[in-house]
Amino acid sequence: MEPVEYPIDGVLDLHVFAPRDVKSLVPEYLRACREEGILRVRIIHGKGTGTLRRTVHHILDGLPEVSGYRPAAEDRSGWGATIVLLRAPG
Repeated sequence: MEPVEYPIDGVLDLHVFAPRDVKSLVPEYLRACREEGILRVRIIHGKGTGTLRRTVHHILDGLPEVSGYRPAAEDRSGWGATIVLLRAPG
C-alpha cells in the first residue's frame, strides 16, 4: 500500500484515518505544521463517545511543542474539534 499525501494546511480531520493510526499521526502532522510555520491547528475528532477526543488530548499533553489546546468555537464544530496552539520552532 502506497502512502497517501495529506495536505499540511492546519486542519487534520481524523475521520479519514484508522483509529490505530492516530497515536503516530497527530505528532507527525503537528511536526509538519510547525515546519510550515503553521502554529494554530484544528484537529477534527468528532463528538461521538469522546474516546477519540480523549486520545487526542492525551497525545497533546505529552508533546512539548504544544503550548495549549481548547475545544473549537461552537460554530467551528464545538467539542467535535480541538484547536491546538504550537510553540514556534527554534
